[in-house]
Amino acid sequence: MKILGNLIWLLFGGFAIFLEYMLAGIALCITIVGIPFGIQSFKLGILALWPFGQKIEYMNYAPGCLSTIMNILWLFIGGIWIMLTHVLFGLLLGITIIGIPWAKQHFKMASLALTPFGRRIV
Repeated sequence: MKILGNLIWLLFGGFAIFLEYMLAGIALCITIVGIPFGIQSFKLGILALWPFGQKIEYMNYAPGCLSTIMNILWLFIGGIWIMLTHVLFGLLLGITIIGIPWAKQHFKMASLALTPFGRRIV
């Protein structure tokens, strides 16, 4: 069932989201300051490519205050807009019964888009 959900996800916009995250990650990695943000964009892109069957969890070690500072910067730079986009798509897909599994994936991506530092995809 996960494979079918992922294939339908890819056909109806998942691959486009993946490409957007990858292009944003490449653009962010051009500068040295943007490399950590580019890596987080790649993390979001990997989740956008194949979201069914993957979980988001906090890292085993305490990332410290640097992770918190980076999450605050990410939030102001664009994380809130990415999160709101995923929430909007999740709400639109959640209206129909058929769209609920895809809505859940958008909500999962919204939580990662809000604070990506200190988390990993399993």
